[in-house]
Amino acid sequence: MTRRQLGKSGIFVTPLCFGGNVFGWTVDEATSFALLDRFVEAGFDFIDTADVYSRWAPGHVGGESEAIIGRWLKVRGGRDRLVIATKVGSEMGEGKKGLSRSYIRSAVEASLKRLQTDYIDLYQSHRDDETVAMEETLGVYQELIDEGKIRIIGASNFKPERLKQALDLSASQGLPRYETLQPLYNLYDRETFEAALMPLCEAEQVSVIPYYALAAGFLTGKYRSEADFSKSARGGGMGKYLNERGHRILGALDTVASAFGATPAEVAVAWLAGRPTIAAPIASATSIAQLESLIASTWLDLDDKAAELDAASA
Repeated sequence: MTRRQLGKSGIFVTPLCFGGNVFGWTVDEATSFALLDRFVEAGFDFIDTADVYSRWAPGHVGGESEAIIGRWLKVRGGRDRLVIATKVGSEMGEGKKGLSRSYIRSAVEASLKRLQTDYIDLYQSHRDDETVAMEETLGVYQELIDEGKIRIIGASNFKPERLKQALDLSASQGLPRYETLQPLYNLYDRETFEAALMPLCEAEQVSVIPYYALAAGFLTGKYRSEADFSKSARGGGMGKYLNERGHRILGALDTVASAFGATPAEVAVAWLAGRPTIAAPIASATSIAQLESLIASTWLDLDDKAAELDAASA
């Protein structure tokens, strides 16, 4: 399996990242363990989560996903063979949010404790924080790298001008640089990333690990009318995709999937993995069957069929 480098760092990952937002939310602990076991058994090593997962669920406070991963790591071992990514900065309640030095220092300790690990491979600024000087944020990341608590840093949900400013500051002051960007990007959601962020990441050698690789499930093809919205917890958000363009994309996915004997989900993830700057799409699974489909996508070479998807989703 071809491994891809994260930015200019010495860290290489497999070309698929398991999105841990489902752990403790739509997937219970036992199923989470089974999914992680199968993911690693299949040769993959990249797992993404965040401190805020899954604070949005009733009765949750955040940290549920990290805690499940931590308990799995303790039971299964093999930490040195994995690349664990998590994030800091989103609202955790009681004023706990942002990218200040003091908050990052407390948040990283909480994440390390939940993950039951001594270090985080990729620590990401979950959201930009314009109330804090970039020098302060990058400076505390340098401290944490020096202390061995994190290896490299990444950004998520940054605007192009702010990412460029951060990269320039890192270069001029010798501070850690954002080696990765985690944006919303998939076969449907293209414009925001491709307009300015993609060329910036190409020029600066920033690797992209996009979230919602399947547009929260829309690109699996299971949501084709309002009657399908009840199929999952995310179904209520499918209305924004069910338009003329969305149906055109689903039609192209069906056609290409049929040609390869694959599923629409496999084709959608394969298309994303083949785009410029992409290191590893992030996708979630709530069952072993869904995970097997994601795994299969990494062996799918769309070749000239990718152009059909480009045209349908333009």
